[in-house]
Formats: sequence, structure tokens, C-alpha cells
Amino acid sequence: QVQLVESGGGLVQAGGSLRLSCAASGRTFSRYAMGWFRQAPGKERDFVARISRSGGSTYYADSVKGRFTISRDNARNTVYLQMNSLKPEDTAVYYCAADGSTITGLQSYDYWGQGTQVTVSS
Repeated sequence: QVQLVESGGGLVQAGGSLRLSCAASGRTFSRYAMGWFRQAPGKERDFVARISRSGGSTYYADSVKGRFTISRDNARNTVYLQMNSLKPEDTAVYYCAADGSTITGLQSYDYWGQGTQVTVSS
């Protein structure tokens, strides 16, 4: 299995930027597609972004398109979420997750980090 640890959260003003990092343990990081999710107080955990195993394909929730960028460095076992033009509604705990599915078209996030708090003030 893979162990995931998020970092980089904090307090930022609306319009500002943050970069989140997710460090993974193990030797098989490149075998996992990776995703970022977020959960605001009193709300469900929502999808934010996904990146393929090689980093060649990315997918974003409509709410963050054009503002957030997901990337990965397989040599460093790390996935990133660059967040620009932040809005108060982006305030949430952000989680990274690893998708271990080997079936094309199937998503299965089997491993999750502990989360990092992002707070955007108005």
C-alpha cells in the first residue's frame, strides 16, 4: 500500500495562491493515478482534480478549471495542486488520494491522506 501526507495548506486572502503537496511513500507511486478532493464544513467531500499515472492527462472539476493545476513528479513521489485566484468558497480540508485501479475507465481511490486545511478570507 501507499502512505500519503498532504502539506502546504494555510490562510490566504481571496485572489491569492497556495501550492499543496502530497508526498507518497513506497516504490510504486508511478503505478497510481492521483486525485485531489476537498471537504468544506457541513458538506460532502468533492472531487477537485485528477492526474494520470504518467502525468500526461489531467481532469478538473468545473469549479476550479482555469485556476487550479495538478501535477506530479514521479521521481520525487509527489503530487501537487497549484491553486491560483482563490475564492472564499475554496475553503475546505484538501485531501489527496491514490487510485490503484488497473482497468481503463475505472476509478478506485484506495488510499487517502489526512488532509490539509485551506482557508480563504474575503
